[in-house]
Amino acid sequence: MRRASSFSATKLSAVIAITASAALVLSGCAGGADDSAGGSAGGSAEANSLAAVQESGVLVVGTEGTYRPFTFHEDGTGDLTGYDVEIITAVADELGVEAQFEETQWDAIFAGLESGRFAVIANQVSINDEREAAYDFSTPYTVSPGVIVVPEDNTDITSFDDLAGKTTAQSLTSNWYELATESGANVEAVEGWAQAVALLEQGRVDATVNDNLTFLDYEQQQGDTGLKIAAETDDPSLNAFAFAKGNTELRDAVDEALETLRADGTLAEISEKYFGVDVSE
Repeated sequence: MRRASSFSATKLSAVIAITASAALVLSGCAGGADDSAGGSAGGSAEANSLAAVQESGVLVVGTEGTYRPFTFHEDGTGDLTGYDVEIITAVADELGVEAQFEETQWDAIFAGLESGRFAVIANQVSINDEREAAYDFSTPYTVSPGVIVVPEDNTDITSFDDLAGKTTAQSLTSNWYELATESGANVEAVEGWAQAVALLEQGRVDATVNDNLTFLDYEQQQGDTGLKIAAETDDPSLNAFAFAKGNTELRDAVDEALETLRADGTLAEISEKYFGVDVSE
């Protein structure tokens, strides 16, 4: 059962600032957490323009390939798959071209876009002011708030204000650590989601704060977890495809394709496959 948070204006500002500097997810996740956004797009917009893509018949896509469930290889060795991979592949189909993936570490992915190595990034890139100044973005295809996860029988926590004095499990390097401490929680340090949820299931902490997609993916993989979402942030993270600045014709064509896929239910179908619910809007 999900409830809206009674988040204060001060804490909401903190969430916006946190989300703007973050990456799933997702918070605490690799792909959306980097702030790299600088540099000039150079000639990449022309080299990867809509006309060039249509002429070549190929849409070259930058992605990590190691960021489950968005872009990954099953068992580490299978074909590239994932939520982002399936959506950009469907977009390419709508454009009448083939999606060709260039797997790149997150730290180098924007440089690859700027150099023209690929035409678009499909890797849960969060939209923020810094990135919007440097890149063009499609309409969002992932909408995800931050959430408080608690045991199903917990009735003490129904808002972020209720975290005051409670103990949450958080990675000290994640954005959600800052949100938890801003909300007055005592933090038990962990390395990531797996440790956080283990402590929660063992009753050693009261809650954990993370990205909604992380929790939905965990439920999808594990089935009945005995956990629930107690509250969520008012402003969700918006994730979209990133293009070199000025590559507006390709971006607009991708937006048209996304609108078609949204209208015919394809986005919802892919979303429900990976998360059990529609997170595309």
